[in-house]
Amino acid sequence: MSPHPLDSPAWSALTGPHAHFAQRRGRVLRYPADVTPFLGMPPAPTPEDWADAAALVGPGGLVPLAGLDGPAPASWPVAWQVTGVQLVDDGVDGVPDVEAVRLTAADVPEMLALVERTRPGPFLPRTVELGSYLGIRSEGALVAMAGERLHPPGWTEISAVCTDPAVRGRGLATRLVRALVHGIRGRAERPFLHAAADNPAIGLYESFGFRLRREVTFAAARVPG
Repeated sequence: MSPHPLDSPAWSALTGPHAHFAQRRGRVLRYPADVTPFLGMPPAPTPEDWADAAALVGPGGLVPLAGLDGPAPASWPVAWQVTGVQLVDDGVDGVPDVEAVRLTAADVPEMLALVERTRPGPFLPRTVELGSYLGIRSEGALVAMAGERLHPPGWTEISAVCTDPAVRGRGLATRLVRALVHGIRGRAERPFLHAAADNPAIGLYESFGFRLRREVTFAAARVPG
């Protein structure tokens, strides 16, 4: 049986719809360092694949471990590890939002500032190139955003969901997620997302139609050297 595209979504994306981003060495693929830190390894990497990963990221660089069958080589220390979940669309009500604006490269400074205040996860200067990012402004200032990150065949990941602390509780993030779902479905694709297992937003996501697909251990190993 072929692996599910969401079992290793970075690999699936970089060998599929995001192939134009891929930097390659052997069978190992990565996104440019200023786009997103994800690297795609074959599901069952060989010693040669690990050597190629090391060459791609360089000594001291990090190689994500989620989606792999088996651990990193014994000489590669695990730099960090977090228990998480992968949620998939199971009837989310996708609705466009008239206040949501499409964010572009011109908005990146504000997007980075919002990410710095809210810490939703990795967001870098060119992450906006991965897909559609939507935002809501209040008195001209960007106060909430959400967007599309990994793109395995038939699927689109919703990511960088965040709201400025000053305006939380108004449902802005929920509106943006629903607007993204509407757009993703319009392409005949299905949305999914990841979250840390202790993220209180999981219950909210489940309440409006996401369901748990699997638990995930997010981790990264450091290249020796």
